[in-house]
Amino acid sequence: MEELVEKKVVDAGLDETIKKLTPQRIKEVVNRVLTRENAARLQVYLDTCVHCGLCAEACHTYLSRDNDPRFSPVGKVKETLWELVKRKGNVEPEFIRNMARIAFTECGVCRRCSMYCPFGIDIAYLLLVVRRICSLLGVVPQYLQDTTNSHAATSNQMWVNQDEWIDTLQWQEEEAQFELPSARIPLEKEGADVMYSVIAPEPKILAQLLANMAIIFKVAGEDWTMPATDGWDNSNMAMYSGDFEIMGRVEKLHWETAARLKVKKIVMGECGHAFRGAVYDGPRWLGWQFPPIPMVHAIEYYYDILSTGKIKIKEKYKEPITVQDPCNTVRGRGLGDKLRYIMNTICEDFRDMEPRFEHNYCCMAGGGTINCGPPWKRSRMVSNKVKAEQLKETGAHVVCTPCHNCHSGIEDIIGHYNLGLHVKFISELLIETMEIPEELKV
Repeated sequence: MEELVEKKVVDAGLDETIKKLTPQRIKEVVNRVLTRENAARLQVYLDTCVHCGLCAEACHTYLSRDNDPRFSPVGKVKETLWELVKRKGNVEPEFIRNMARIAFTECGVCRRCSMYCPFGIDIAYLLLVVRRICSLLGVVPQYLQDTTNSHAATSNQMWVNQDEWIDTLQWQEEEAQFELPSARIPLEKEGADVMYSVIAPEPKILAQLLANMAIIFKVAGEDWTMPATDGWDNSNMAMYSGDFEIMGRVEKLHWETAARLKVKKIVMGECGHAFRGAVYDGPRWLGWQFPPIPMVHAIEYYYDILSTGKIKIKEKYKEPITVQDPCNTVRGRGLGDKLRYIMNTICEDFRDMEPRFEHNYCCMAGGGTINCGPPWKRSRMVSNKVKAEQLKETGAHVVCTPCHNCHSGIEDIIGHYNLGLHVKFISELLIETMEIPEELKV
């Protein structure tokens, strides 16, 4: 029944673009990606997979859809990439449309499945190869493509103009000063210890998080800055739409901005996919072995300032609370222990999820799936049934989500499944619980 509902989804990014495809164009793009952009790694994975299906139980989409084998990781690859290889790119436009639907809306490329593969095959990589082919053919969900277009035109995810960016920083500095008069958001400070890096939803729809950080950095005694120019946005949905050229442009500008300011390190805000793009996918596409400046995620930074006593907790957060493990910072970076240290330090009644750490279920918002927009929300919610059950079982009233995609995705789950929970970032918990020295209040 759910499949029939999803077949009715209208998306101009898929429906209209396939009308322009020709068999020759499809074959050219498929062969380019399979033979020129991917080589031994792709071939080894395709040759190694024995179709055992052990990856299936790892996938929230498969589990949420009554163990339908078509939604298993290997099933998704079989219906897309394997078929392309077998037919040597000789597929019809409607096949490309269906392939895009599977790769963009039924897989969050969270990499949980790879942990259960006996051969360690990176199945998310295989689905990203599919997305790359779709992107080069111009067959990408319309909302996700619009986000990529925003990256290309404005160097940020949400069409924020430079004057709007600066105005928002000044506004949030004023907001922070209502709570802490000495708080500042220093712009263009050359040689600062830290450049704080955010993603575009913050100035666009969650500007209060910028004020939170102005207060936190002040109390921690941090020497920090933010750029006034393009290059401030560290989100990168082009990485997930398959437009790696734009992905590389965004990351290069970000790192060049930090180098221009001569900062010692970058602190990345509470976002998982942006961290992945800046530290892993972006630099690899650019041909860098490592990023030119050290970057730490907000989880690492909060752990540091709490464990060293730079920030002290005045009174712990009292409501029952649980925490989501963002795929790209816990499964991808191994920050699960530091995240638990933060939660136990800040919260009085912390209730962990099961499974947890790198085994936690994806929220199905990352990987670009939430950016596919309203047409695909119903499908995404169906794929989140197992996550909704996991959240409910904790008995918590609040979910802490140190990632913007997790925050938005879990809010959607809460609303769809009537869970009655609230969602918070770590910075919001810190603002509520941390001690502010009296000398800083004047």
